[in-house]
Amino acid sequence: MQLGGPKTRSNERARALGAGSIQVPRLTRCSARLVTLAITATAVLLADPELAGWLGSARAQQSQHLAISVAPVVQARPASRVRLPIQVAPPDALAKNSFIRIRGLPPAAALSAGHVIAAGAWAVPIDALPTLAIILPVGLQGESSVAISLVNIDGDILAEANIVLAVSPPTLTAREESPPAHVGLAARAPALAERERALGLHAKGIEQLERGNVFAARKFFERATEAGLAESAVVLAGTYDPDELAKIQVVGLQPDIEAARKWYEKARELGAIEASERLRRLGAR
Repeated sequence: MQLGGPKTRSNERARALGAGSIQVPRLTRCSARLVTLAITATAVLLADPELAGWLGSARAQQSQHLAISVAPVVQARPASRVRLPIQVAPPDALAKNSFIRIRGLPPAAALSAGHVIAAGAWAVPIDALPTLAIILPVGLQGESSVAISLVNIDGDILAEANIVLAVSPPTLTAREESPPAHVGLAARAPALAERERALGLHAKGIEQLERGNVFAARKFFERATEAGLAESAVVLAGTYDPDELAKIQVVGLQPDIEAARKWYEKARELGAIEASERLRRLGAR
């Protein structure tokens, strides 16, 4: 007697085959619709070059409204920290997660914000531009062509600009270049040697400042200031100035307006042009 008909045997074979097969999870109705919409949208873009071209044109028009403003030449000295002024306009047209890419810096140089993406190349967030500075090591000289690009999250370049970074040693003052006729080489040698020593102290102060050792840096800047180096007095005052101290971002270090004023006045006596402006800024507090 036959226990099962053709239909029963067919069901048994199906169950036997299914026992060794991979079970594919079922999509919910909502998930299936989302997948369908995504596939459809992709297919439309691929099948309609005109629509894809329109989207590319819209991106291009957006980038045409953006511009990078920079100084054509940035003058700097070895063992110093100099502002790198970069402005992007209009700020309300910037896409989210856009950033500035800087290429062509001397490999030994560093920036006060951002991170290294290659030798001499940095990625800098937009919100770091107002205080962005280049930190230059001792002994660096020469000119570098630096390319600055505004890049979106997809890697598209929205705007570009170029600057020349010119690093040269400090020039002598007119008094140092043209000493009185009765002053011989033997008398001028100590002054030149003292200046070289001051520059070395200043470089060590910059190095300690970059490491966050502000107290050690101050000692070097004080000794360089005593030797007559105006730029050391400016940097030293900045380690007490509330506005400049905020840029250093050292935890637990308190500003001291009186000390900042004292060293800015010393810097002004030594001929630092920026000292007067910083004194006015302190007076407005």
